[in-house]
Amino acid sequence: MITSSEYRKRLSKMRRNVYMGGNLIDRDHPRLEGAVNVLAKTYDIIAAPEFKEYEDILTAKSHLTGKKISRFCHIHQSVADLLAKQRMTRLTCHQVGGCIMRCMGCDTLNANAVISYEVDQVFGTEYHKRFLNWLKGYQENDCTGCAAQTDVKGNRPWRPHEQLDPDLYVRVVETKSDGIVIRGAKVHNSVAPVVEWILVVPTRRLTKEEGPWAVSCAIPTDDDGVKQIVSAAIYETSSKLGMPGPYGSADSMTVFDNVFVPWERVFLNGEYEFGGQLALMFALYHRHSYTGCKPAMTDVLTGATALMAECNGIEKEAHVREKLVEMISTSELCYGTGIAAAINARRSGSGTYVPDMLYCNVSRRHAGLNIYHEYDVLADIAGGMPATLPREEDWLNPETRPFVEKYMKRNPNVSIEDIHRAFRWVQAISCSELAGVMQYAGVHGGGSPRMEQIAISSSYNVEQVKNIAKRLAGIPVEGKYSFDRLGVTPKGTEKEVEAQKV
Repeated sequence: MITSSEYRKRLSKMRRNVYMGGNLIDRDHPRLEGAVNVLAKTYDIIAAPEFKEYEDILTAKSHLTGKKISRFCHIHQSVADLLAKQRMTRLTCHQVGGCIMRCMGCDTLNANAVISYEVDQVFGTEYHKRFLNWLKGYQENDCTGCAAQTDVKGNRPWRPHEQLDPDLYVRVVETKSDGIVIRGAKVHNSVAPVVEWILVVPTRRLTKEEGPWAVSCAIPTDDDGVKQIVSAAIYETSSKLGMPGPYGSADSMTVFDNVFVPWERVFLNGEYEFGGQLALMFALYHRHSYTGCKPAMTDVLTGATALMAECNGIEKEAHVREKLVEMISTSELCYGTGIAAAINARRSGSGTYVPDMLYCNVSRRHAGLNIYHEYDVLADIAGGMPATLPREEDWLNPETRPFVEKYMKRNPNVSIEDIHRAFRWVQAISCSELAGVMQYAGVHGGGSPRMEQIAISSSYNVEQVKNIAKRLAGIPVEGKYSFDRLGVTPKGTEKEVEAQKV
């Protein structure tokens, strides 16, 4: 495994292909530093003595080499692995006060580990062997990766092959003896400019006309033809207080302008029957990661709300305790459902463990529905001061400091410096540039609410529970009227499943 310094050194050697604010920038640009610091934390925490007790959570033994690796590079080989990944995600998110950003790469790796094997069983391809050979290097070099799944989609009612411009979904435009050439763009690619690998996967189910859009591959983030048009958000860190912390996000519209990918890094090419399954499998793994990430984010907001209540001297009020219980319930319900998803996982043909689809989606949907409510609770208890807090310079100005400190005083048991720190931090996490990004991520990260609804409805047998109701009402029932739901994982259409049996 490598250190955060080695990770930063790798970034410094990359080809310049990141555009932001109308300029071509280096990867040490101040606006990218926040995202770099988040990923660097995943390296630092493994080496930190105070986290030695979590070594088994943060690391794993590679099933390919037997070596100790970062769990972010690991393929889940058991229920215990899924539980450890969930716990690791919550733990690491606490360290940066938000998304740890490295889960997307891990989730894409696991999705490919499952689907590449299944494609091979049907079509006699060698995608799984290719993937494992490439994965060995990824693990041994302790790499970072990002998911490139969401296509720009053009006119939403039209399928990929119906678009006026076929490049509105990433596609293969040329097949050569030694590889393929892809063209198109992916959006919402979190941390794409500051990782080493971009992992391209489909975004939807595909039809027989859409073989060129059925592509999965690994591409160096600075490869020829790759252009990243980036939006980045960071905290405005206090110069004197040194907080809220040097963290941020960086999201890319990643353009693939005729990018060549050698066969050894191609894991799906034209097998449209599996495009949707790979898309769903990544979403499933990512939503399971959310069962660690989202509870962590709610923990942060719950702690912030409790801190605001203490600063305002209302921590013992009944309505405060009631609101904290609401937030705690959301956090633990999401986390507990993630545990259930892991315990009810199934072992796929490749040996990779796949979490239960219904539990993962129920957890993610519940989290998304409550994210703005949690910010609402924080704003309610904090009052309006986080939005109108005097700037730090006015706290330090000898002319204004006495007035600011006099009139910012609240709970006499809390020092004025701690009050300043608390409100400055809550300002950052609730009404800053980065806070807005995190709020949207709380709704759309890991997939839109609509897709979660579809996943839930497709994996829950309403007819069976309706039969239970009929029986209890004395209405004759044909077929089963019991309901013992088995674990559910992504599958294709009935036709696709039948094709796999041949």
